[in-house]
Amino acid sequence: MTDRANRLGEFLRARRDLVTPEQAGLPVHGSRRVPGLRREEVAMLAGISADYYLRLEQGRDTSPSLAVLESLAGVLQLDEDTTAYLVSLGGPRPRRRRRTPRREAVPAGVAMLVSTLPLPAFVEGRYFDVLAANPPATTLSPRLVVGGNRLRDVFLDPAEKDLYPDWESATERLVAGFRQSVGTDTDDPRFIDLVGELSLASPRFRALWARHDVRTREGAEMRLEHPQVGELRLYREKLAISGTTGQMLVVYHAAPASPDAEKLLLLNSLNQAPAQPDPRTTPSEPPA
Repeated sequence: MTDRANRLGEFLRARRDLVTPEQAGLPVHGSRRVPGLRREEVAMLAGISADYYLRLEQGRDTSPSLAVLESLAGVLQLDEDTTAYLVSLGGPRPRRRRRTPRREAVPAGVAMLVSTLPLPAFVEGRYFDVLAANPPATTLSPRLVVGGNRLRDVFLDPAEKDLYPDWESATERLVAGFRQSVGTDTDDPRFIDLVGELSLASPRFRALWARHDVRTREGAEMRLEHPQVGELRLYREKLAISGTTGQMLVVYHAAPASPDAEKLLLLNSLNQAPAQPDPRTTPSEPPA
């Protein structure tokens, strides 16, 4: 687990390891002991002293100016989302008591909408828990049920992993989106337990979490390899649910009249439970 008291320093160390001297426009002479930029190189490029940058990494200075943070973002070649995350790390953070977990509740109207949609749909909570799901979603993946967790399933369940031919890139997006969703609010017991469990159980999660990538949770084209209908190319939409803290309505759909749309229909029909006969109308067998 990352030391929550020095999140800024942890972030800076992780991100400078990802930028090579060549990417930063620096000449390389001889062998180097670090995979990315040295501290003094980051300081020089950002226009600050090496001693001040060292204090930032060591957590001895945790409130740099916005100008310094933006300069560091440029040196570390951060995108807009990751820059916003860096700025949030550098802001003042009052000490808070350890909180008890708070149950996420899906708005009644959204739960009703999910249940009536003909497309695979579910509600994803702030910590990527499945808070609501409809039968088409469960036919797409049996793990899309209330009580599941997308991080735990994608990283730890072999059957869920097999759904993603592009599992490496899918997990990169998943972890970066999770870090953006949580932000700096990392004292929640739910977050602590989940990241601790995944860090111990999954080397892949541990490596991605250490990169400090940040990415907005948004829609994307998905390629799935389903055991019943084969390859599926779907659009996955992630729509923020107003009045909640980080809940998303996730809907999968295919291009109209496409083979993938036909496969979705077939998948739903294959997994519909057969109707049970009504004993009041079913004729009884004659006695032997």
